[in-house]
Amino acid sequence: MAETIAVENPATGATIREVPVTSPEDVAAVVERARAAQPAWEALGYAGRGRILKRAQQWLVEHADEIADTIVAETGKAREDAMLVEVAYGANALGFWPRKAPKWLADERVRTTNPFVLGRSMVVRYRPVGVVGVIGPWNYPLVNSVGDAIPALAAGNAVVVKPSEVTPLTSLLFQRGLHEAGLPEGVFQVAVGTGETGAVLIDHVDMVMFTGSTRTGRKVMERAAQTLTPVSLELGGKDPMIVLADADLERAANAAVYYSMQNGGQTCISIERVYVEAPVYDDFVAKVTEKAKALRQGPPDGAGSVDVGAMTFPPQMEIVEQHVQQARDAGARVLVGGHRGPGPGRFFEPTIIADADHSMTAMREETFGPTLPIMRVKDADEAIRQANDSPYGLGAAVFTKDLAKGQRLARRVEAGAVCINDAAVNYLALELPMGGWKASGLGVRHGPAGLKKYTRQQAIMTYRLPLRREVHFFPYNARVTNLISRGVKLFYGSRRR
Repeated sequence: MAETIAVENPATGATIREVPVTSPEDVAAVVERARAAQPAWEALGYAGRGRILKRAQQWLVEHADEIADTIVAETGKAREDAMLVEVAYGANALGFWPRKAPKWLADERVRTTNPFVLGRSMVVRYRPVGVVGVIGPWNYPLVNSVGDAIPALAAGNAVVVKPSEVTPLTSLLFQRGLHEAGLPEGVFQVAVGTGETGAVLIDHVDMVMFTGSTRTGRKVMERAAQTLTPVSLELGGKDPMIVLADADLERAANAAVYYSMQNGGQTCISIERVYVEAPVYDDFVAKVTEKAKALRQGPPDGAGSVDVGAMTFPPQMEIVEQHVQQARDAGARVLVGGHRGPGPGRFFEPTIIADADHSMTAMREETFGPTLPIMRVKDADEAIRQANDSPYGLGAAVFTKDLAKGQRLARRVEAGAVCINDAAVNYLALELPMGGWKASGLGVRHGPAGLKKYTRQQAIMTYRLPLRREVHFFPYNARVTNLISRGVKLFYGSRRR
């Protein structure tokens, strides 16, 4: 295995730097350092851990430009995508999770209606799992690698992050920031490497958080099954947008273009397909086409320089190109873009595909690029049927001025999150669970469940009623059995009445 990995700027083709690799043979030692450091980190309690994470928040804010520069350099995304989404998300998360952890992970008192355990106190407590392995993707090196480590740290775990080998620099920079903020050695470590390094990491940690493709997610789950290691998986998406005839078309068109092209379309909850009711189809397509034509693309050169950046992952270019060409061959109209952009960087033009249908891979398979296929539908019922005709179920959007109707339709969509007259912004509300249905994942990030998944539950029952003498049922005899039977019938029979 190579001793270093060359990190490339996708927008220019230039090598940024060489990064040392954590070989699969070294992973066990990395996890052991984390395991040795975790008890002291847990012992700091919520307040102690919170103080360090709050200092890390301050560090992130003070180094926002350096972090954004790093993200732009290794991903090729527009600076606004780096600053508004990634840096802002990290700053919010470093304040949010330390504030919520004491409440969401507090001991929970439980009451029972079972007469056989009356007189006992019952408590559920939450303990950190120990060492969490975070295997992150290349499209959001801060949000989906570092961002998943923050709640795990707040819960009292040590964390080992295996970032994508394409974009490891952001995780390494954040590691420096945590240490400068006072995080003890070993509590947060970065293991740079290929998929083999990630596979071995699964074997040694106590819980795995993975973000990536559905195909790789299945491999992660299969590997984790060998050690019965719990997993949380955020996988692929093919998020639909439904535009009804009564929608605000200007708002819908703006959202469709922004949320399909933002981050170069390389977002798990990008709008990847649109269903538009027939009466407004032509107007909607015209608005989207006009807006897409105005987008600027090229190597990012500071704030406000481009709207759409580069394709971060080299193989993704071929997938996008194949989907667009197959749609064209099947009869769709490519109204804007449709081709690779000029090099030396990796660019694919913002692309609008009209008259799409479900015979096209652009409507059925995850494209993960700056494309927007649009399909005409007869009515809302057909839109729902087509939206649900997918193995994926991560996010969705419904646009209508009738909010009650929008709510009804949202409840029929098979997706973990649905926005009405908006798209994707649910991700920014850390109070809301965010997770996929069907082949889009297992478990959630965000919300109480997104924190509790990094813990183990322990039930504690205490016998507390003093009696003059102990009462035991053993040895059983007919009299005791009849007494129990009568008691059960009396208690539960009266409750039914």
